[in-house]
Formats: sequence, structure tokens, C-alpha cells
Amino acid sequence: MTDLKFAVAEPKRGRVQAVLMWLPQAAAALLFLSIGWQKFAPDGLWVHVFDRIGFGQWFRYLTGVLQVGGALLMLLPRSGWIGAAILACTMAGAVVTQIVVFHSPVAIIPGILMGLLVAIALWRFSTRHD
Repeated sequence: MTDLKFAVAEPKRGRVQAVLMWLPQAAAALLFLSIGWQKFAPDGLWVHVFDRIGFGQWFRYLTGVLQVGGALLMLLPRSGWIGAAILACTMAGAVVTQIVVFHSPVAIIPGILMGLLVAIALWRFSTRHD
């Protein structure tokens, strides 16, 4: 009788764990969907930021595409890890840019986001179903 009780409790705990892991993933996807979308505004803050970076505005558009695309991939079960990995790469670039171009301690923010995204990518990759 106790074996049956544990067998029934296990799937419920698995669902709770999945929901708890999905919440940070969904929050990160929505955050990057918003940030990436803002990069397309012709008169937004990002225009000035990318002017200071010095690669040209094409790089702002590329970053926006990667962030929106990565966020959308994170919302799909099979490609969540790919989206998180793409976004982690954009955050690695943001860390380097904050340090090299802006000489700013603000690099810690994209660094923390990158760590979160790497954790999500590893978790989603390890739990994917072929």
C-alpha cells in the first residue's frame, strides 16, 4: 500500500518542480522579448548606446533579432535550451561591452542574467525529450 502512495505522490512533485523551473524561464523570455523589441525603436535609448559601442546601428538590429528570437525559442519546450543559450551569448557580449567600452561596474547585471540563462539552458537541455 505504501508503494502505491509514493507512486502517486511522485508525479505531483514532478509537476510542481516543472512549474517552479518554468517560472524563471518564462520571466526571462518575457524580459528579453521586451528588451529585444525596444532595440527596434528608431529614437529609443538603444540608438545612443549602440552609437557609443561603435559597430553601427546594424548591430542594434542584430542584437534585437537575437534577443526576440531567443526569447521566443525559450517559450517552446523543445527549443527552450537553444533560446536560453542564444540569450546567454548576447549577455556575454553585454558584459564585455560594459567592461571594455563603458568601463562600468554595471557589467554585473548582464553577468547575473547570463548566469541565470546558462542555468536555464543546462536544465532545459538535460530534461529535453528526444
